[in-house]
Amino acid sequence: MATPVPVKRGKKPRGTPVAAPTGGQVQSLTRGLTLLELIADSHGSVALTELAQQAGLPNSTTHRLLSTMQQQGFVRQVGDLGLWTIGAHAFVVGSSFLQSRNLLALVHPVLRSLMEQSGETVNLAVLDLSDYQAVIIDQVQCTQLMRMSAPIGGKLPMHASGAGKAFLAHLGDEQVTALLHQKGLHYYTPKTLMSPQSLKDNLAQVRKAGFSLDDEEHALGLRCVAAPIYDEHGEAFAALSISGPIARMTDDRITELGALVIREARQVTLAYSGR
Repeated sequence: MATPVPVKRGKKPRGTPVAAPTGGQVQSLTRGLTLLELIADSHGSVALTELAQQAGLPNSTTHRLLSTMQQQGFVRQVGDLGLWTIGAHAFVVGSSFLQSRNLLALVHPVLRSLMEQSGETVNLAVLDLSDYQAVIIDQVQCTQLMRMSAPIGGKLPMHASGAGKAFLAHLGDEQVTALLHQKGLHYYTPKTLMSPQSLKDNLAQVRKAGFSLDDEEHALGLRCVAAPIYDEHGEAFAALSISGPIARMTDDRITELGALVIREARQVTLAYSGR
């Protein structure tokens, strides 16, 4: 009868272990990329033992992976304690992503898909920080006889448009107050929000819902829902909006269209900024 081999019981690594690679993944590559993400999340530098704990890996394995990435310039050691931080080559590789981005090329198919799903005109607007206005830079019109139509390059009021309020909701209170002092609250329709407090209350609702609503505030008979697109810094710099007549954009449809525009804006954010 064979003698049982005693099991060696070493120290179990603390923290969440790296998930086992699924089909097609290389374990060492998966672990190395996980360590790279953990270093990036540290927003500075981090010790090897802490990285190993967070990744659920032995110190020796962690050191071997870091040394390999250090040779390629993706990570480096700094200071007397030998803490690990992101290397210059990681920036070089990452910056190529920024250089390859083309917002219009990325978003136009999304606009067409949104138009087909909603049956309404869809716009892409960006925030013009020089004078704090929302500017339409792309549009796909629906086929309905009665539809929203705005020129490319047309500017939308921040306080009385879906895209404008999507931007305002993500500015700080001080920025909003300064903007109101600078631009004022121009009257467009009886439904335009004309007091700073009513606008701020509305923006609080936008933040809670995740999408903004222009409820005939810019033009009577017209409604618009919008959701922001974020850059790699988490700033709302663009917005998707769906606009149409109130006869078709009923209260019941607003919730449905709001969820739709949020979903597509999130997908664009992920593709554009990786967030």
